[in-house]
Amino acid sequence: MSPAKSQAQLQSAVTHHLAGRWDEAARLYENLRIANPRDFQINHLLGALRQQQGRPAEALGLLEKARRSNPRSAPTLMCLGLALGALGRREEAETALRESLRLDPRSHEAWVNLGTLLTAAGRLTEAIEAIRRGVELKPDYAQGWTALGTTVQLAGRGGEGIGYHTRALELEPGHPTAYFSRAQALFSCHRPEEALADFEAHLARYPEHIQARSYRLMLLNYRDDLSREQVFAEHLTYGQAVEAAMTPSTPSATQNPEPKTQNSERHAPPAAARRLRVAFLSPDLRTHSVAFFLEPLLAHLDRAQFETFLYHDHFTVDPMSERLRRHASHWRHVVGQADDIVEAQLRADAPDIFVDLAGHTGMNRLPLFAHRIAPVQISYLGYPNTTGLRAMDYRLTDAWADPVGETDRFHTEKLVRFAPTAWCFTPPEDAPSPAPPPSQSGALTFGSFNALSKLSDHTLRLWREVLAAVPHARIAIKSYGLETDRWQQRLSQAGIALDRVSLLQPKPGIAEHLACYAQIDIALDPFPYHGTTTTCEALWMGVPVVTLAGDRHAARVGVSLLHAVGHPEWIAQSDAEYVAKAVALAADPARLTAMRATLRAEMSRSPLLDHAGQAARFGTALRQLWQAQTQEPAGLRPPGS
Repeated sequence: MSPAKSQAQLQSAVTHHLAGRWDEAARLYENLRIANPRDFQINHLLGALRQQQGRPAEALGLLEKARRSNPRSAPTLMCLGLALGALGRREEAETALRESLRLDPRSHEAWVNLGTLLTAAGRLTEAIEAIRRGVELKPDYAQGWTALGTTVQLAGRGGEGIGYHTRALELEPGHPTAYFSRAQALFSCHRPEEALADFEAHLARYPEHIQARSYRLMLLNYRDDLSREQVFAEHLTYGQAVEAAMTPSTPSATQNPEPKTQNSERHAPPAAARRLRVAFLSPDLRTHSVAFFLEPLLAHLDRAQFETFLYHDHFTVDPMSERLRRHASHWRHVVGQADDIVEAQLRADAPDIFVDLAGHTGMNRLPLFAHRIAPVQISYLGYPNTTGLRAMDYRLTDAWADPVGETDRFHTEKLVRFAPTAWCFTPPEDAPSPAPPPSQSGALTFGSFNALSKLSDHTLRLWREVLAAVPHARIAIKSYGLETDRWQQRLSQAGIALDRVSLLQPKPGIAEHLACYAQIDIALDPFPYHGTTTTCEALWMGVPVVTLAGDRHAARVGVSLLHAVGHPEWIAQSDAEYVAKAVALAADPARLTAMRATLRAEMSRSPLLDHAGQAARFGTALRQLWQAQTQEPAGLRPPGS
């Protein structure tokens, strides 16, 4: 190929690259590499493109060749750092990015990319400083502003993050992630309707963005104006989009391989007593509600029967993470790694059973399940609905949260009602003793410590009616991200007098948080998205919980928990009954006082705290589902069948 023709082809490739026509650009770059395999520019450009395409292993090889040709190229070192970061080689990535900045300290892109890497490492203060350097160097750099917005949101400053994402959109209305990122910031500030609007604005521009589709589904569970049919249809659409995005070489979404197809040595021969390899994937293996319910299962799961792998997908590794790690056979920290790298590790571990604990909550990797990682794939704990994936075989639940015959048709998974209640709670070791109810010395106080996103218009109407029926009562509302002015306005608009409301800010520790239950007599569950951890915490602190039963899992968690502790009388079947039950409890101060002394003991005797028993039921379910899916000898029927 003549130099002139090569130059023309290179220019054409760059034009396609900049226009986002990556496949065409890659084809041209590859053609040029055949003739010039050591050319610095071609290796650099193709390496940068492969990184953008989410193929960091290929990118790394190309960028290393480019660096050997020109070791002082700051852009090459920057791209090399991005590829190393995506491969989980974070220290090397940071070294490359800092060397890039040493060579070109005024590179706004390198500063922002360094900040993004530090964000994934959980070094948020350093990350914010680095990204600020980038936007100071180039104030009109939209990507820098949205990166800053994401990082400050993760640091607990979602309101500030909204402003930075808005700035990015002002600079670049078509920015590929600003609406998506602002939606997350809005949700972190308990503004689900605005967040939903931003997700939809983003998807109108980028309908192929699978992650945005998933995050949007989470928000639908908070809506009190959507039928089960509508919500299920949206989940099916997500599953279809995931399958449509799969490449021809990806295992079929509905393919259910025999165990030996993944790793013949580990999966053969089938035998009823063979130790099963079980992998759990979650961003919440830290101080988080999911961890509180997972820990007792892992602690008591029979290690002779199960070899467990924990895949932690969050930058935070805290004392709870370490406790979970001690209960597991293997620990994998995969935050920031590209999906194909995580998939390669999973396939090397060759789990028999692969359990997702996130669903459509943040930082999930549900598309991996569509790739059929394990013969048995299960959804559990983290999400109150179907995944929408045909390749997700089962969802673990109970007959109270998902009554037999009523919710099955709204799931792509087979529902497995494996226990009296689907949850197994771990009370905090430093929980204070229950205090006397505040009505003993003052006004009777209702309360809710649930996330504010759950306080739907329906919920606020119920609470208004409760307060109207108990004229001298108050209500206490406590949550992280509480914007006092905004919530005073919302409560006032709902007809709740502000002089009857106490808005409580979050406390620094769990013990301090639980001590706040001394300020409420009766907890009011939100609707249609019930509390889970908050309900368990209230009961542990001796506070009764009134809940309204709905027609879907999210609106029936309270039903399951209250049946588990032996208090179904606090479950309402209608709005009027919800109000009546709250009023009846308020009218019986002697009973409220007695419950402070008895509820904890009742809970201790319940299935919720039967840790060994629940772990045994969980283990039995895993074994039976494996047998059902793979024809392992034993003849046991799947639980719930």
